[in-house]
Amino acid sequence: MGRYLNSSTSYVLYKGQTEQPYFVDKSQMLSELFPFLDSGNTHICITRPRRFGKTVMANMITAFLGKKQDSDSIFKPLKISQNDLYNKYRNQYNVISIDFSKMPRDCDSYTDYIDRIETNLIRDLRKEYTQIEIYEDDSAADVLETIFEECDQQRFVFVLDEWDFIFHKDFVTEENKKQYVLFLSNLLKDRSYVQLTYMTGILPIAKYSSGSELNMFWEYTMASEAKYNEYFGFTDSEVDQLYEKYTRNTREIHISREDLKEWYDGYTTKSGERMYNPRSVVLALTNNNIGNYWTSSGPYDEIFYYIRQNIDDVQNDLALMISGEAVTAKIQEYAAVSMNLTTKNEIFSAMIVYGFLSYENREVRIPNKELMNKFDDMIHKVSKLKAQKYNKKKWRYMQKQLKKSKKILYSNAATQKSINSAKSDLKKSINKLYLQEKFSVV
Repeated sequence: MGRYLNSSTSYVLYKGQTEQPYFVDKSQMLSELFPFLDSGNTHICITRPRRFGKTVMANMITAFLGKKQDSDSIFKPLKISQNDLYNKYRNQYNVISIDFSKMPRDCDSYTDYIDRIETNLIRDLRKEYTQIEIYEDDSAADVLETIFEECDQQRFVFVLDEWDFIFHKDFVTEENKKQYVLFLSNLLKDRSYVQLTYMTGILPIAKYSSGSELNMFWEYTMASEAKYNEYFGFTDSEVDQLYEKYTRNTREIHISREDLKEWYDGYTTKSGERMYNPRSVVLALTNNNIGNYWTSSGPYDEIFYYIRQNIDDVQNDLALMISGEAVTAKIQEYAAVSMNLTTKNEIFSAMIVYGFLSYENREVRIPNKELMNKFDDMIHKVSKLKAQKYNKKKWRYMQKQLKKSKKILYSNAATQKSINSAKSDLKKSINKLYLQEKFSVV
């Protein structure tokens, strides 16, 4: 029907996802939303690191609930079809689905960005509800209120993906961030036309709103809430099933089950369950190759900046984590309105949100080998900034010792004694590399 209102995009994308060879059925999450559809005016925000399946789930919800297209052919083979309420909720709702990461061409201001979103939404509503009168200065919320009042109390499900995308754009000012929060509040809060809001992103919303603008949301993060955790990332049993399929369908096996665990496991939910990075697992099996599939982003560069600026505060803990140890940390609710990270706990809290660290039992650690490589990149970037202060010959020697210790640490044939020795040598090497002239990473 339109770009946002009852769009066919999510149907097509989720259908394609279900046809992939390493698809994992997470459709039972839909049943957890059914009660909210009955009660109405419920707002849910689920935040997870990048590449943990947030967009796939958003497309699933839109494809299942939206009126645009009968999705029985997609969901009939899936677990949700066994639910007694399957037919009651399938394709019964007007769904407004917005991916906030979609930028207009040549967008270089917040006004261009948000005006395009609101204009497209109003255009969709105008095409569908031709009987209502829309005024030039009407906001999207005004139009939706009119539809509710004049069209038999029509209500809408909002599925909002990548809600925090705009906060990482260079052209967005602090004032723009406040305007954006107010836009969302005006669109969703205390609105009779809202059946359900399902919103996803990386960053928690808690500290974006200085007052009560977005306090209607129930917020679920990996570290703070157990609910919904099984639907984002892969569990051990799910990876077992995928690996079995891989061994059946692959002529030359280049990946072991232990490889997948070593490289992509290590994220811990509130309930204590270990989760795998789903994108990395799927790409490794698809390519028949273990490797680093983590993609860097703006947040990576920003966190690197704060590590560099606060190196004295995080140096010792980073060394321990690089050697495979966990360190105690007091994790704070974190939302990078201004990315003003000044303490170790703030930096580590941000790294958990972005997926660089995992958190369990009041300790943080580097989750897996894939992320260990990212820490190598980060630390070597820091080290190069000060490399000119060191004797070059000594520098090359220490780099060689660092690689030697890590090789032992990651060897499958290593004994516990050699691992312990490698950890000790690694810490010493890092100290020698970075603890000079009041600069260190250890």
